[in-house]
Amino acid sequence: MSAEEAVDPRRRRIYVTGHRNPDTDSIASAIAYAELKQQIDPESEYVPVRLGKVNAQTAWVLERSGAAHPDPMVHVFVRVSDVMQESFPIADHRQALREVGRTMAAGDLDIVPIVGDDGELIGVMTERALAHRYIRETGKTHSLADAPTTVSAIVGVLDGELIEGDEGTVSGRVWVHSIDASRSDSRISGGDIVVVGNRADAQRQSIELGAAVLITSNGMPPADGIRELARERGARIIISPLDSYVSCRMVTLASPCEGMADRSPLTVDPDDLVVDISEQIKDVHYRAAVAVDSRNRPVGLLTRSDLVSPKPRRVILVDHAEAAQSVPGVEQAEIVEILDHHHIGSIETRIPVTATFDPVGSTATLITERFIGHEIEPMDSTAVLLLCAILSDTVLLNSPTTTDRDRAAIDYLEDLIDVNAIQLGREMFDSTSDVSEVSAREIVSRDAKEYTLPSGELISIAQIETVGTRVLERRAELAGAIAEVRDRNDYALAALMVTDILEQRTMLVTAGDDSVVSRAFGEPGEDGLFELPGVMSRKKQVAPVLLGA
Repeated sequence: MSAEEAVDPRRRRIYVTGHRNPDTDSIASAIAYAELKQQIDPESEYVPVRLGKVNAQTAWVLERSGAAHPDPMVHVFVRVSDVMQESFPIADHRQALREVGRTMAAGDLDIVPIVGDDGELIGVMTERALAHRYIRETGKTHSLADAPTTVSAIVGVLDGELIEGDEGTVSGRVWVHSIDASRSDSRISGGDIVVVGNRADAQRQSIELGAAVLITSNGMPPADGIRELARERGARIIISPLDSYVSCRMVTLASPCEGMADRSPLTVDPDDLVVDISEQIKDVHYRAAVAVDSRNRPVGLLTRSDLVSPKPRRVILVDHAEAAQSVPGVEQAEIVEILDHHHIGSIETRIPVTATFDPVGSTATLITERFIGHEIEPMDSTAVLLLCAILSDTVLLNSPTTTDRDRAAIDYLEDLIDVNAIQLGREMFDSTSDVSEVSAREIVSRDAKEYTLPSGELISIAQIETVGTRVLERRAELAGAIAEVRDRNDYALAALMVTDILEQRTMLVTAGDDSVVSRAFGEPGEDGLFELPGVMSRKKQVAPVLLGA
């Protein structure tokens, strides 16, 4: 392919993410807020992502709504793809050196990737290689042996005219015949390319010695006898408008660029961390790397200048504000906004940001209110997500965290998509409350949140919402799994809330300092479980009480 002109840089991408071990509110809020922000700010690109595996309830909601699963995000450290140039010249391996050189000069480039017939990277053309072509060792004859060149390419770089012979490929040495033909012992041989001025004797001698191409300089056509001799010997004749010296130099620049390509270029993956590859780029002489995809096709160009003060990745945090619950590397990211219904956490920002901490039952409620405030209707699939998220976090509006604003959001969404919210919520809980086939390890970790004690120690509280108490038949298994969580993470306390949404009560399975739990909720039963009648909310009824105790 021919060299491509650079285009405007892409829109800034902003990731919208909930917390680790995401629940329905976290996933739905990320998807819905990305949709809303995209409509408000079309100049940017908003991408919903998730920080963990989608749990059974959320998977059901996504399928019920028809919404796509958000892509996983492993970290927000700056990657190659965040800073690389996505629009850059690429040269076909057959492209003439002169054309590649002109592209590099026009763009003030030090490097151009060279690709094969299938678009795969085969090397790079560098400024050093071109300089070497121009500044050859004194007395060394130019040759096309390493890069056989087509006659049409020679005609092209000369802006010349082929007046005798056909298209073909040549690979001989390149000469300027400037001495007396009658007295010279020329080294011209078969297959060579010879540049000659308006001298019939030198032109004739060149053809008789086997020149494959005769180039007459300064736009001077040869005599008819020379043309006839060329036809007899199968030689080509090209008329060049340039003088003999320049014509000779230009012929060497007609060779395909693959002959001078650096065949072992520095390549990187778009997902590589900038911090991991910056030293390699500084060490290579052309100070650049080519980002390639899985098929070794160039998709980006990363130069040393791209590494100077790279812009951090931008994120919007929804449904959390704790660094321990957020995406790894969040401390290096540019946090654009925080939208949460929990307490103010440990997230620190480098610059002032819009941060909302509003005491409602669900982050989805806050997003629904924003849709209403901007007079924008969410897509039907998004409305189902928001509705289910509010019902999930408020446990069918039975949680003590439920507010009139949550109920108003439910009413709006019900009317928008014409469903019975409570009926939909019961279907959601009934369809996803059976965890008989789920391992104890997954149960105690699928919706777990960390909290920091004043001493700096951490505690973890996981929650599973069920219909009935069948899961408690596995209490010994659950106790072992929660103890493993505590030991593995060195928590002061780890707990699992088993919340029966119909009975509106919670059974607490703990590992760690049970005296703290006893001070908060009283003594455990004979089975070692703490029974908490009327307790539905981790955020409002369990976490603050345990932290206080």
